[in-house]
Amino acid sequence: MPANPRPGARVCGHCDGFPVVAITTGTRLPDGSRATLRAVCPACRGTGNRAAHVGRLVKGRA
Repeated sequence: MPANPRPGARVCGHCDGFPVVAITTGTRLPDGSRATLRAVCPACRGTGNRAAHVGRLVKGRA
């Protein structure tokens, strides 16, 4: 992720733009590497962006 996101960028507030992480389990595989689990942000489903807010249109008096 860039240090200065473009103006108006909709970054997910739950993961702050880091939607996927790898968690080590502590188990070693036969080749010596560690077994990892992949966790995805449930709010943005791994995109890092939040959806554009679609608010309810309320009619008012002009």
